Amino acid sequence: MNDNLIIAGKSYSSRLLVGTGKYKDFAETRAAVEASGAEIITIAIRRSNIGQNPNEPSLLEILPPSKYTLLPNTAGCYTAKDAVRTLRLARELLDGHTLVKLEVLGDPQSLYPNVIETLAAAKTLVAEGFQVMVYTSDDPIIAKQLEDIGCVAIMPLASLIGSGMGILNPWNLQLLMERVQVPVIVDAGVGTASDAAIAMELGCDGVLMNTAIAAAQQPVLMASAMKKAVEAGREAYLAGRMPKKLYSASPSSPTAGIISSVRS
Repeated sequence: MNDNLIIAGKSYSSRLLVGTGKYKDFAETRAAVEASGAEIITIAIRRSNIGQNPNEPSLLEILPPSKYTLLPNTAGCYTAKDAVRTLRLARELLDGHTLVKLEVLGDPQSLYPNVIETLAAAKTLVAEGFQVMVYTSDDPIIAKQLEDIGCVAIMPLASLIGSGMGILNPWNLQLLMERVQVPVIVDAGVGTASDAAIAMELGCDGVLMNTAIAAAQQPVLMASAMKKAVEAGREAYLAGRMPKKLYSASPSSPTAGIISSVRS
């Protein structure tokens, strides 16, 4: 069955997207990314060297654009102006690359998105030809506005960035998915494999994570677990779960033909 994720007209077999920050070194970064099976990897332009610092090791040496779809992001930006400037720099460094992840944060404590600045940045970037995947709140109205602007994927938080609290807003996510037609990818809050599976069982098109893998005691093993969780969650969603029932008079095993004891 062909069940690929389609983003901006390109097909991907993996529905797990991963970040590249917080690992102890480049070797661990590469091993975790490979174990995850991810094809799209995010790079924080303000925190990672992809050529802007020529005298330092470049992340592109271990994760080459020939093998992965790079997703430069605006982590650490708090205004639309800074986010737009950062992605313009990324486009120059990556030879005209236009697929980007936009995130404009509201405050440094919660890292909750500033949706007003996000909308403003999205308008500018789409007008300049960027293909924008956008981190946002779980507000279905804002999600629809971002889709109408021209964003190619909506990326709502499940809980706060780096919190590991899991899927705290399943109803909001379902409302959001009913409103938009572009892919919906849960971004932020996943802590372990069951969280990723739940997101996929809800019908999300994919999951993006970084801290859940990088901060695990064994990041490479966790990356492998996340890969399997996303695949299992997607299959469960496509299969269609049985309805929940408080009571059921229908046993799972057949009763016909059962030998009963007879008293004399």
